[in-house]
Amino acid sequence: MTLIAQGIPKVGLVMEEVKVVRWLKNVGDSVTAGEPLLEVETEKSVVEIEAAATGRLTQILVQVDGQAVVGDQVAWIESAEAQGAAAPLAAHDAERIRSTPVARKLAAERGIDLGVISGTGPGGRVQLDDVQRAIDTARAPTPGGQVLSPMRRALARSMSLSNATIPQFTVSRSVEWSVLQSLRGELAATLPEGSAALSLTDFLLQAVARALVEFPALNATFLGEPDSPEARIVAANGAHIGLVVAVDNGLLVPVIHDVQRLGLAEIARRRQDCVERGLKGRLKREEVEGATFSISNLGAEGPDRFTAIINPPQSAILAVGRRRDAVVARQGEVVVRPLSDLTLTVDHRVADGRLAAQFLARLIAILEGRDWRVQ
Repeated sequence: MTLIAQGIPKVGLVMEEVKVVRWLKNVGDSVTAGEPLLEVETEKSVVEIEAAATGRLTQILVQVDGQAVVGDQVAWIESAEAQGAAAPLAAHDAERIRSTPVARKLAAERGIDLGVISGTGPGGRVQLDDVQRAIDTARAPTPGGQVLSPMRRALARSMSLSNATIPQFTVSRSVEWSVLQSLRGELAATLPEGSAALSLTDFLLQAVARALVEFPALNATFLGEPDSPEARIVAANGAHIGLVVAVDNGLLVPVIHDVQRLGLAEIARRRQDCVERGLKGRLKREEVEGATFSISNLGAEGPDRFTAIINPPQSAILAVGRRRDAVVARQGEVVVRPLSDLTLTVDHRVADGRLAAQFLARLIAILEGRDWRVQ
């Protein structure tokens, strides 16, 4: 049989240590990959952990009120493909192999062949510790390789799905920050004392939200197979924008919901709060779900221009190059201006190049203008 380990992932939803609050399935129940399997409690909230595979829940290793840390294995799932297949124990008669009852039980549960284990008990009898060592050895990383962390595995799965299923294209233009840089100081002076400082990211968030209202096709999800009569494009009910944040061994994307309703002061407050708590692993479940568009900004140390990959089921993502001084022509003169390259990646199933170019042009017009909502 093929057994899949169910672990505690770290995707910005949990702290380093959690407590199991409730199992949503019992041993023997069928489970589907991606469906809620158990609930765990962090310092701030109770979140659901999804099943790692489709099959049957064969063993629960951490009971209710038990403690676990990120990466810990808490259950075993027998994969659906393996159900009904002959178990590896068929190669050896477990009853004729000298072993203790508890060793036989654990070996059967974990799909371990007793015939390949060297027993350390009297007369070579296989004991519980022998089986456990075999399990630990099977889980050990292959020399020379690196085992993926839960976050890196989730990221790899999402990005592979994106590249395999979404036909993506990009359009790019430069934005000039001159007006916004001077206006930023003026607007900051109007904020109440103690308000979060306004960053260029806050202006980007408001500008993107305004542009999405005018171009709803880029704030939509493609559902179904392209050749199916059921295929459709579903527009979102608000501009829910994810901010891509680099964390140890992965990426975190806290989501600011309904940005189209917010002034710059509230955007700044939410952005600062979400990023700070996200870096500490204290985001609530709803704060990492439901994004309809994403912004990836690698900051001052980033490249001049880069391309970001769409995060399914979204249809677009904006990559923001570093701000730099560049020599440009303005009204027949050569001048130096602060610029950034913006690269928009779009799902070709929901929009074409012309619409994407119009969206980007509108976004830049907003960013280079003076029309901003502060409160």
